[in-house]
Amino acid sequence: MKSFDPWLASPWRRSLLAAVVGALPVFAFPAPSLWWFAYVALVPWILLARCAPTGRRAAYDGWAGGFGFMVAVHHWLLPSLHVFIFLIAALLGALWAPWGWLVRRLLAGTPSGRRVAAALLVLPSGWLAVELVRSWQGLGGPWGLLGSSQWQVQPALRLASVGGVWLLSFLVVALNVTVALLVSVREARVPAVISLVATATATSAAWVWSPRPDVDGRVRIAVVQPGVVGGDDSGDRRFAREEQLTRRLVGRDVDLIVWGESSVGYDLGQRPDLARRIAALSRSTGADILVNVDARRSDRPGIYKSAILVGADGPTGARYDKMRLVPFGEYVPARSLLGWATSVGKAAGEDRRRGSEQVVMDVGHGLRIGPMICFETAFPDMSRHLAQDGADVLLGQSSTSTFQGSWAPEQHASLAALRAAETGRPMVHATLTGVSAVYAPDGTRIGSWLGTGDSTARVYEVPLAHGVTPYVRYGDWPVHGALLVLAAFCATEGMRALRPRRNAPEPHVPPARQAHESPARPGR
Repeated sequence: MKSFDPWLASPWRRSLLAAVVGALPVFAFPAPSLWWFAYVALVPWILLARCAPTGRRAAYDGWAGGFGFMVAVHHWLLPSLHVFIFLIAALLGALWAPWGWLVRRLLAGTPSGRRVAAALLVLPSGWLAVELVRSWQGLGGPWGLLGSSQWQVQPALRLASVGGVWLLSFLVVALNVTVALLVSVREARVPAVISLVATATATSAAWVWSPRPDVDGRVRIAVVQPGVVGGDDSGDRRFAREEQLTRRLVGRDVDLIVWGESSVGYDLGQRPDLARRIAALSRSTGADILVNVDARRSDRPGIYKSAILVGADGPTGARYDKMRLVPFGEYVPARSLLGWATSVGKAAGEDRRRGSEQVVMDVGHGLRIGPMICFETAFPDMSRHLAQDGADVLLGQSSTSTFQGSWAPEQHASLAALRAAETGRPMVHATLTGVSAVYAPDGTRIGSWLGTGDSTARVYEVPLAHGVTPYVRYGDWPVHGALLVLAAFCATEGMRALRPRRNAPEPHVPPARQAHESPARPGR
């Protein structure tokens, strides 16, 4: 970095470079062949913060890098949020400011072996703390967690069953710190190699000894994806298309049919004719149909997004109302202050209402399903709780029709692989316009994706597995461990800061000389 020192002397140029290198990890998400890039993508960001002249400048590097990361990982929202996305990225990017300071504190200069060991624990823990805070639903949820870039790596999926996506994020950051040490600090190469070997050994042990889900049955689940339907009457035309595609499943011996998010635009209580048409489809196919209603309810005030199970005699009474809403897309946080966002982008004109609890539905044939709606599939705790409550199959109903042509549908579909691997339960991700996908209990993909724009109905042979994965049993233990590491580091730093004040010897003060008056001479 020394050759760049004159160029980096300008704070603006340095901040621009930090934003660019902060965006690099995003390239590991959309391209399936670039999953390995996540292991080195943070290295330029780490090296930049490491060579910061002051701790404050390192914090600014962390902030600017976080801004670049948030803009890159959510760039597909630009047509909807416009300039507002940059304000959100600037606010959330500040979460990485302490992480940038930590990088310089532990890696600046020639770090000792003790500092290297601390960095390999503290820096991944700091990153997990950032991901934990920004995963709060009010801040946009856990979209683009670093560990989710490993959704196609089978050993990583095995590790997800042990510690969830959090364990994957921790290991990915630890690998980046190790690579940064190998390329920048010659004296730290030996401890870096030792840590790399130790990480590889622990990872291999977890991969070998972690329990594997045993398949103990199969069900046939059909996904109905109507594709892009335009026009002023798109809701009615979409329903007709879904009806037409569902009729093709007659005689296919399916156990369940799943429609995507907002597949029905009217409350079934107000439109009994639609409920009768869906019930007729259920009778002809011999399977219950899980639809998704996005409408104002007839039995209570407000608009809800709801997964509703319809059988041969009509709605069965099984209903799940979406609990975690998309900020600005489905409600505006602090609308009295941020309501102006509706005039800038495509923010919700009216807040949708929230459900109060998750629901496991009995479909028949001894099958129990756990529905989630839209970006709820990004939350590891929701699928974990459904598995604890006895769900045999996890179901995600999504739309993403607004973001056709971007990488959002592919990334959203990939999250289902992680939820399946974490819980040891198969997961079906059904959408209106693609990408729809189905995953086995170990997170491997079943069949091919239904791509963006495809209009079809496809039947999947879905293996069932039971048992409890370590992640379902012990929860977010990597996050809890990371918080303990950070607490220990803060306590150590605090004690180190106070020790010089307590143990410093008192300053030596020479005794004051006393002035004696000379006796008065006689005669004066």
